[in-house]
Amino acid sequence: MSPDRRLLLVHAHPDDETIGQGATMAKYVAEGVQVTLVTCTGGEEGEILVPGLEHLAAHREDGLAEVRRLELANAMKALGVTDHRYLGGFGRFRDSGMAWHADGHAVPADTVHENAFWRADLTEAANELVPVIREVRPQVLVTYDEFGGYGHPDHVQAHRVAHYAAVLAAVPSYREDLGAPWQVAKTYWGAMSEERMRAGLRRLRDAGDTATFEGMDPDGPLPPFVTAERHISARVEATDFYEAKMDAMRAHATQITTDGPFFALSNNVGNEVWGTEFYRLASGTRGPLDEDGFETDLFAGL
Repeated sequence: MSPDRRLLLVHAHPDDETIGQGATMAKYVAEGVQVTLVTCTGGEEGEILVPGLEHLAAHREDGLAEVRRLELANAMKALGVTDHRYLGGFGRFRDSGMAWHADGHAVPADTVHENAFWRADLTEAANELVPVIREVRPQVLVTYDEFGGYGHPDHVQAHRVAHYAAVLAAVPSYREDLGAPWQVAKTYWGAMSEERMRAGLRRLRDAGDTATFEGMDPDGPLPPFVTAERHISARVEATDFYEAKMDAMRAHATQITTDGPFFALSNNVGNEVWGTEFYRLASGTRGPLDEDGFETDLFAGL
């Protein structure tokens, strides 16, 4: 029998899930929630931060995906997640890569691999997710906003695929071979609190750190992945799972360096920065709110 509460997360690359919702995932696993992660690509085009592994880069041996596959498995062990899958199976869709626009957000690269997720037919990709939705029967779906946080083409595509698959999965007459229909009750987009981001930047600058988030002014314009709290629906306090999230981030060693000042500062002021995660409600009905006007549980009201 399935647990009473079931959560499905759809992410673009290994490590996106941990950075965005690692504490939430660990918290819900500990509470007995069925947590399922679907990763859409192998992260083939990611940067490599581990000395000695540069030869695995896409422009050289192109072997990074296998390393990131192991990193993801280890990260999920740290979070306690036992159901993690690749969309259509490992290697079905490839990391599309990205370039930086002059305005500071990501855009598709000039050259995109033939099998890149960005180039995938939307219905074809959604049909790989529909059977997962119908099998897992999640009440809650978490993915990116329409801009993918900062414009990465794979994040944008994951948003599109997740939403379209959720619509198709609920249609009784659609592709009966993919399982019985299921309606997802609530869909959330991961978010970062503008107020929390500005407070964190002030702490960094007050501590003399001008390198982390270089060029960002605590009182100036912030990147598009930052969301004003008036637009945020849910705040999941999972500070007890800060260490699990940090262990999972360390598992993604080719992508994340956790010994920098930003992570150290976060630890010094407690685990509020990485142990509290925010969400925008994209569909469904908001449940009861706390004194600050947030849902404290993604399953609130169900």
